[in-house]
Parts: sequence; structure tokens; C-alpha cells
Amino acid sequence: MKVLAFAASSSSNSMNKKLATYAANLIPNATVEVLDINDYEMPIFSEDREKELGQPQEAKDFYQKLGNADAIVISYAEHNGSYTAAFKNLFDWTSRIDMKVYQNKPMLALATSPGPGGAKTVLTSATNSAPHFAAKLVGSFSLPSFYDNFDLEKGEIRDTELRNTLIELTKKF
Repeated sequence: MKVLAFAASSSSNSMNKKLATYAANLIPNATVEVLDINDYEMPIFSEDREKELGQPQEAKDFYQKLGNADAIVISYAEHNGSYTAAFKNLFDWTSRIDMKVYQNKPMLALATSPGPGGAKTVLTSATNSAPHFAAKLVGSFSLPSFYDNFDLEKGEIRDTELRNTLIELTKKF
């Protein structure tokens, strides 16, 4: 199974990228490709820009990457209770190609943050909207207090209960 994993974050040292990569590699029989959304940077979306530029190649390439995958793992960073500007812009451009951005692929939605909230606000928004954009959500998972619960050296979740919860979700693929 070809799994596409990425963080909805433009941080070069993204904790969400670490979580997405870890989770994707838990999926049985997965071949994992990890994307960096910085590779798909485009001007801020607006109807005026769309009329001027058409559909940027980066949006087309991102849409094709999603389409070529058998499954998708996304870990959402939370900025002020919402999506990061980088992800929202990429998503907005891509949705102009096709509102079915996720192309009926099974998807696991994740989120983490340094604090105890684990970016649950953005995760709730993402999971509520996912079906409207043709994602077949297999589950969602929030990892609270990333630096307390994720072993950076081993690249895995420390807490047994949290780790087992995520492992069970990855079996749903």
C-alpha cells in the first residue's frame, strides 16, 4: 500500500511531520512517501490571482500526489486554533482543481502540539470537513504535550496507551 504522509505545517523541524511519519510507518505493508508542503508554496489564493495565474503547477502536482496514493496520513499543526496559513493556502488552490481534494482515499487525521491540548481544535475542524472533500476518514488521533510524549531519539510515542491507540487506528487501513 502506497501511503502519502505529511504535516500541515511549514516548519522545517515540524513535530507534526515527525508524528505523521511515525504513524504512516506503523501501517502494515506500507510504502511511505513523506511530503514537505514547502515544496508546494504558491501565492496567497484569491479569485483575482486565479484569473491571473490559472491553476499553479504546484497545486496540480500536489493533487496528483494525493491521487497516486492508496492512503493519506496528515498531521495538522494548529496556529491560533486553526490551520496553518501554508496548509490552508495549498488546500485552497488544490480545491479549485477538484473539490474532492482527497479523491476518496482512506485518511488518518492526526495533530499534536507542545501543550496539553494536542491541537484538538484544528483536528476537530479537519475531521468534520474531511468527508466534504472526499476523504474516507479511518480515524483521528491527538497527541498532547508532544515533547513529553514523543521520544525524538527513537522516533516513537513513549506512552504505551497512546502508542497502542495509534497502532489500532493504523490497522484500519
